[in-house]
Amino acid sequence: MAKNALAEYLVLEASDFTKDGLESLIYWRDVKKSAVVFGGGLAILLAMSLFSLISVFSYLSLLLLFGTISFRIYKNVLQAVQKTSEGHPFKDYLELDLTLSQEKVQQLATVAVAHVNALVTGLRRLFLVEDLVDSIKFGVLLYWLTYVGALFNGMTCVMIGFVALFTLPKVYENNKQSIDTHLEMVRSKIQEITEKVKAAVPLGKKTETEKTK
Repeated sequence: MAKNALAEYLVLEASDFTKDGLESLIYWRDVKKSAVVFGGGLAILLAMSLFSLISVFSYLSLLLLFGTISFRIYKNVLQAVQKTSEGHPFKDYLELDLTLSQEKVQQLATVAVAHVNALVTGLRRLFLVEDLVDSIKFGVLLYWLTYVGALFNGMTCVMIGFVALFTLPKVYENNKQSIDTHLEMVRSKIQEITEKVKAAVPLGKKTETEKTK
């Protein structure tokens, strides 16, 4: 019974990393859990920015190993003093089935292939100038990224993105009406400019004849 209860608990904990679980984390539905994930993740990213990935992995693994060994020795001593036979303290975890099912692997592979195909198709469309305006906007984005790359390295960008993931959704939720109003104004302005550019540059959009081919 204890083993089944533990397995069910771990399954429930793992479900926190599904779409609904991720949403509850970034919107701080459970402040304590979100704070642990945010603090731990930020600490790991900070460590990776100061040390190599191998060093961070090694130190974290050593810390975990030291904790499990210490706990194992503590439980063994406690059992010897109390003269009990509870067995291995991590027995329930050792007996858990952690293997991925073939169906789950196929599902993950299908999703990954779909995303890769969409990315490759989108990049081909942009680089081969299927739509001139879209390719120009993509070029502007790439040019802007050169300045971002000059100011920040990759790890700094990852850290900024991680902090933004745990702050911007909550800020948007608390100020949704005001932000939506301003975003709609910006979107309308961009749409207006895009339509003017496409009207001025006939190659900016495929002709109806090309679309029907």
